[in-house]
Amino acid sequence: MPSEVKCRKSEPVERVLRRLKKKMDKEGTMKELRNRRHFEKPSEIKRRESKRSR
Repeated sequence: MPSEVKCRKSEPVERVLRRLKKKMDKEGTMKELRNRRHFEKPSEIKRRESKRSR
């Protein structure tokens, strides 16, 4: 389901974009997008996750 932010009356576009970015950060959308930008081998994924769990 895509993230959605309603634009309030006479609200600047910059403020709406800021709210959208914050919402996407909370959902983890941008982080997931950056991770999927390049192919990562399964062994690299396991290594990264085990490193994170320490």
